Amino acid sequence: MPLPAIEVRNVSKVYQLGTIGATSLKDELGRVWDQMHGRVEARKKSEFSALRDVTFDVQPGQVIGIIGRNGAGKSTLLKILSRITQQTTGEITLRGRVGSLLEVGTGFHPDLTGRENVYLNGAILGMTKAEIRSKFDAIVDFAEIEKFIDTPVKRYSSGMYVRLAFAVAAHLEPEILILDEVLAVGDQQFQRKCLGKMQEISSGDGRTILFVSHHMASIRRLCQKCVVLNQGVSSPLLDIEQAISIYTSNLTESEYDLNVADRPRAWGSEGRACRIKRVRVTTPHLLAYGKPLDIEFTIECTKSIPEAMIGLAFNSLEGTRVLTLDSDINGNFLHFEPGEHLLRFHLDSLPLHPAFYHCSAALAGSGFFYDILDPLAVWQVKTSDEDRWSDRGAGGCRMEPCVELTPLNGRHA
Repeated sequence: MPLPAIEVRNVSKVYQLGTIGATSLKDELGRVWDQMHGRVEARKKSEFSALRDVTFDVQPGQVIGIIGRNGAGKSTLLKILSRITQQTTGEITLRGRVGSLLEVGTGFHPDLTGRENVYLNGAILGMTKAEIRSKFDAIVDFAEIEKFIDTPVKRYSSGMYVRLAFAVAAHLEPEILILDEVLAVGDQQFQRKCLGKMQEISSGDGRTILFVSHHMASIRRLCQKCVVLNQGVSSPLLDIEQAISIYTSNLTESEYDLNVADRPRAWGSEGRACRIKRVRVTTPHLLAYGKPLDIEFTIECTKSIPEAMIGLAFNSLEGTRVLTLDSDINGNFLHFEPGEHLLRFHLDSLPLHPAFYHCSAALAGSGFFYDILDPLAVWQVKTSDEDRWSDRGAGGCRMEPCVELTPLNGRHA
């Protein structure tokens, strides 16, 4: 049996809260002094464990999903595996060249052109100029940015950035490819294209892929096994359905009050002129079939936005849209002045069957998308206490029609 492509053994990562960069000699001496005098607990209170004793192996050619709620430690693990940051304890063995795409612009120099960044990334991966040149046309064709390949990437939109970054990561032939959910930045057509490419390079080329996503349909389509992270603690490699079941059971009420100001997203064509800062479900029972639904959005704008709208979408975990809530359906446009605004959504009765739903939100106006949060969260709709039949379905909408009963020939139809 071949050696694993990736070996992770008891990996932990501890951050010092409020500390940026390397600690000084004075700090290290203080740490030793505290340990000598029994003041370890005070020191521990300023520490945050992002990962705790994570252990798993990935065999060559496997596609492994890494799932977990926001803050579970997924991005930290990928940064350690990509050698962007160092683990506090534990050992990692990587057998092969590693290519990673963790956030928009990773590994790109903003002042260099797209062409120059392709060659720079190839050189970082240890490829010769001739090898990079042989792949160059395929990279540009996949990214669909031929007109802009000699433009500095700092002038690229987020979509152009991520298209080129993925094309470089996929075509420069690293033996291990590490991908965060940055692919959510691209449009749906490009996401399908990327998933197809990942299937091609994993099955055809036998390369190893680690893939982080909140989109369960992508996990099911692409991955063979999954690791579930919860508060820095990992599961062993699990079957996909078992992993998804554990993931959804780990949701807590904090998932229904989200500070999203610093969340990576696909900024619209107007940049950061208007954004969603916070999303909070305010109904006491959270989400329940047939019950009222109240959601608050905190919006921040840097300029006046006339004829604006906000939308909230509920999708099945497989990716099928089952409910869309748009504020402008009847022409009721919003008007935002510069500053912060609190916007409240209300439904008298939520028509969704009990299930877990993948949710997204968008803010638009005057023909532009200003902000897109996809994924926003995975939310659970629960069974209503007042409706004993509401758990009959497996997701989707259920609404009561108008029903009229007419007797025919003395019998009821």
